[in-house]
Amino acid sequence: MSATQPVQPAQPVPPAQPAQPKVTEREARQVAEAAREQGWQRPSFAKELFLGRFRLDLIHPHPLPADEDVRRGEAFLARLREFCESALADGLAARIEREAKIPDETVRGLKELGALGMKIDPKYGGLGLTQVYYNKALALVGSVSPAIGALLSAHQSIGVPQPLKMFGTQEQKDTYLPRCATTAISAFLLTEPDVGSDPARLATTAVPDGEDAYVLDGVKLWTTNGVVADLLVVMARVPRSENHRGGITAFVVEADSPGITVEHRNAFMGLRGLENGVTRFHRVRVPAAQRIGAEGAGLKIALTTLNTGRLSLPAMCVGAGKWCLKIAREWSGAREQWGRPVARHEAVAVKISFIAATTFALEAVVDLASQMADEDRNDIRIEAALAKLYGSEMACLMADELVQIRGGRGFETAESLAARGERAVPAEQMLRDLRINRIFEGSTEIMHLLIAREAVDAHLSVAGDLIDPDKALGDKAKAGARAAGFYARWLPQLAAGAGQVPGTYRAFHPAGHPDLATHLRHVERASRKLARSTFYAMSRWQGRMETKQAFLGRIVDIGAELFAMSAACVRAEHLRATGDHGREAYQLADAFCRQSRLRVDELFGRLWDNTDDVDGKVVAGVLSGTYAWLEEGVVDPSGDGPWIADATPGPSTHENAHRPIR
Repeated sequence: MSATQPVQPAQPVPPAQPAQPKVTEREARQVAEAAREQGWQRPSFAKELFLGRFRLDLIHPHPLPADEDVRRGEAFLARLREFCESALADGLAARIEREAKIPDETVRGLKELGALGMKIDPKYGGLGLTQVYYNKALALVGSVSPAIGALLSAHQSIGVPQPLKMFGTQEQKDTYLPRCATTAISAFLLTEPDVGSDPARLATTAVPDGEDAYVLDGVKLWTTNGVVADLLVVMARVPRSENHRGGITAFVVEADSPGITVEHRNAFMGLRGLENGVTRFHRVRVPAAQRIGAEGAGLKIALTTLNTGRLSLPAMCVGAGKWCLKIAREWSGAREQWGRPVARHEAVAVKISFIAATTFALEAVVDLASQMADEDRNDIRIEAALAKLYGSEMACLMADELVQIRGGRGFETAESLAARGERAVPAEQMLRDLRINRIFEGSTEIMHLLIAREAVDAHLSVAGDLIDPDKALGDKAKAGARAAGFYARWLPQLAAGAGQVPGTYRAFHPAGHPDLATHLRHVERASRKLARSTFYAMSRWQGRMETKQAFLGRIVDIGAELFAMSAACVRAEHLRATGDHGREAYQLADAFCRQSRLRVDELFGRLWDNTDDVDGKVVAGVLSGTYAWLEEGVVDPSGDGPWIADATPGPSTHENAHRPIR
């Protein structure tokens, strides 16, 4: 079909053909479950929140960094700010957007600053920054260009340094970390043309070649940093055989190894400087000494790495919120309509208030989770995931509101604004750049499911066998006994709590400040209501609970709002106690909590009063072609190409687009 032919919608849409043998839904779940971090050795504020237990003591008083960490972090931020201001003065942001590439000299400058080694221990040549200051650095450099933030984040948060720090041998650390800290850019390669968030279908193979090597074959898609990388973390499937347990396994691979071809540099609606591509492996020999961890441990390594790695993305969302607030304040104060600045019109004022309050809360979430990660006293797997989910969603909303506040100028490009003599405000670019964050490192929908699985872990631990159709009657009887004991103790705790006692959390109601204690009491009550709702849903749907993804998404969204409210209140009280903008912080926290409570009330209402069932029926009709007539009257410019590119293993037929920055 040509691009000018009318759409022919009479036939139902056929499913995309997989590039490898089909994996059943149960097999996919088993792979994902095996990769989960099992058990909870340390406390988790968010886990307790989903269980109806508001453990304010786990986050208040606000944890603080050590003095030496602050000194080292602030010193680097000062150098980085000078670099960023110089880069902006030279027009770097506009150049990256125009040329769709980060200039090599900029990358070299970042290397000289030590930015590649922000999180790497000084004994390997890194800066040894804490998670808190690493995040502040990403927010700062991301305000110049999100593509630069993505390059540094992909290198350190999910690239070679973090997996080696957590799972590498001493020899691997000694070999690769000094390079990563100073000169070598790394990338993380998991996704494939037909494999996204379902790694059970991973097709890239690593076949043992004797006792000392593996041979890699396959194609990887959306390889952030892959176009310019010197080192790769590659996930590949080792076949099970004698002396090999097999499974998805992680490897450190030299990017210039024979048989590796970067076949294409991808282009996107935003992040135009992103060095993201398609990489083919054909008979690539990798020494066994470059395997990270054991065979079959690859997914567990990836997920564990992401526990803190996910915090880098919401950190850059905080930076975006700060920039949106600055532009909204300056523009809406200068622009007049009907005799007054547009900020003084209520329709615009509510948007500015939303941006200000949400930026405060999001920074509170990221700083709190990051400091807890640095202290390593709490298990933050849920907190980090909530920060990623909440930050990516709210940042997009803030950028969208900024575009609306700017009106036609918000839709106009910075280049066009400058060409006609106005300030080059890249509001539309910000909206485009932020959009990927709802997909990067786990889409919103996948994050909902991941967090929901962790949130109901306590229930599945005691009652999972009851709803497992494959369990024997004896196992179900034992599970029933365990569940009876657990729920006999747990359910009565959900009936009443501190949130119903006037005067609770008095420390959050100092004289002359808004009453944040009221909001914390609401969080406590809502936490118990959330736990009751989850229990009722599990009782109602049992084994079908995992199919109720819209319901689970709302459960998680409520938890995210409650976490954000808690973090905002704790941050406000910390700033008041230290004398830093205490009154203003209380006002922002109060505004955020009031806005958040409205969203929570709506989400609770939609748990049971929604269109989920009718939506399912409509989708069934769409897929069967029942509503195909609705598609008539348009033409389809996308043509007849395949939905998923061919990823058959074999030699590359493309010119190598790999361009390492020396």
